[in-house]
Amino acid sequence: MKNHVPSNRYVIFAVIAIGGTIADLWSKYWVFNHLGGPYKRSGWLIDSWVKFELHTSFNTGALWGMGQGKAWLFAILSVVAFCGVIYWLFIAGHARSLWLTFTLGLITGGTLGNLYDRLGLHGYLDPKTNEPFQAVRDFLRFRFGTFEWATFNVADIFLVCGAIMLVLQSFMQPEPEDKPEPAEDKATTPPAVA
Repeated sequence: MKNHVPSNRYVIFAVIAIGGTIADLWSKYWVFNHLGGPYKRSGWLIDSWVKFELHTSFNTGALWGMGQGKAWLFAILSVVAFCGVIYWLFIAGHARSLWLTFTLGLITGGTLGNLYDRLGLHGYLDPKTNEPFQAVRDFLRFRFGTFEWATFNVADIFLVCGAIMLVLQSFMQPEPEDKPEPAEDKATTPPAVA
């Protein structure tokens, strides 16, 4: 069968996607509670040419603040991406590839972690409206010399790793398709001689 997906792919995908979501949400919860809420800093934990600190912030857009105030759009895109991943893997049958199953599990974990925040389910309220704040919680901050990298979170790590793995997969040789064995053609088979 062309679209047959090995049953272990469902388990692998679910474990990676759910585990990634939990890791992201737990890390956000821990850092935001440990530092006391948004816009707090730990101070530089690594202080050399490469600097690193925990710095809680909210992002109502995407990477580097693009699309600020469009959390609803990114939430819709996240749902569409999730549905697309499920279709591609399990209905179209691409979960036959362990690489794609793992890769899209990472992307799904990152997508769901950030979707949770974009829906305002984290419990923080917008100070202007007193409504749930539909923004992603970010807290990992790096500086390389004078270059400031965008503050990000664990979900972003999963999304970027998944994207890199998709690019690498595009350079790989495709896995062979399952081909049915040819049926014997009895009409062309010579009869056995006694």
